[in-house]
Amino acid sequence: MLEDALVCTPGIAKGKDINMKESIHKYFQIGTICWMSYPAGDVIDSIKKIASDDFYDAIEVCKFADDVTRKDGKKLLEQSHLIVCYGAQPCLLGPKLNPNAIDEGERRKAEAALIEAVGEAEFLGAKAIAFLAGKWEEATKNQAYSQLVKTTKAVCDYAAAKGMGVNMEVFDFDLDKAVLIGPAPYAAKFAADMRTICNNFGLIVDLSHFPTTYETSKFVIQTLRPYINHFHIGNAVVRKGCEAYGDQHPRFGFPNSSNDTKELHDFFRVLKEEGFFNPENKYVLSFEVKPREDENADIIVANTKRVINHAWALLED
Repeated sequence: MLEDALVCTPGIAKGKDINMKESIHKYFQIGTICWMSYPAGDVIDSIKKIASDDFYDAIEVCKFADDVTRKDGKKLLEQSHLIVCYGAQPCLLGPKLNPNAIDEGERRKAEAALIEAVGEAEFLGAKAIAFLAGKWEEATKNQAYSQLVKTTKAVCDYAAAKGMGVNMEVFDFDLDKAVLIGPAPYAAKFAADMRTICNNFGLIVDLSHFPTTYETSKFVIQTLRPYINHFHIGNAVVRKGCEAYGDQHPRFGFPNSSNDTKELHDFFRVLKEEGFFNPENKYVLSFEVKPREDENADIIVANTKRVINHAWALLED
């Protein structure tokens, strides 16, 4: 049956009786977002670097510039034994496409870009795509919601025919990206509505977005628990007037930022308590950390690994 082929929410294990001396890789597929970790690098060189590092179990890629690069990337990914994830967020953000546009012509442009993304993701070996909602206006919020349902259903239907899933990443609603979805309760409503018509739909939650939506790890994860398919971790600066303000994904410990080892440890603790540690069906957990223009990408990646390892080690207590 088609339902058997669709990507569903991974199973959830009870949080008790988990030995935290075990490696984080026992419970999660650890990945990174290629275009964030190495924003200035050649994509093929970046894939080689990530695929050659056995710290990673997964890699997140986005739209390739041309057919030749795409085929070269596919060849490397096939050799890597990495879980391949596909982010369609840049397909929307770059050309400023809006999947919840009130204008039907504009909405269809976004839908077409996402349909194309599903095809590329399938070619690269990914089992799902990720995307985000578009900007909205208070006066047309309800109409925008209906437009987003329309777009998401069309993309889910197309993906379902290929045995693939569709995951929406939850972003801020008034700070930087300012998109419709949105605070956790509104994301839960949207996910519940979509699950009634598309069983291959889910959500991505990102630790770096929690400060930008004025929410905590516990609140977001408990609110969205039934719909979460995938995790991102990172950092944000939400103090106005400070460097890297907004959804810029600076390194952990960046001046005036919100997240460091303590906050990541709390995130892990909540995931454990809410039953997301399941060695039989592991969630992808990728870091979304971007070096500043004057920073070294490899050092920022190493910084992130250290924070992950330290926060995980603290969970043993």
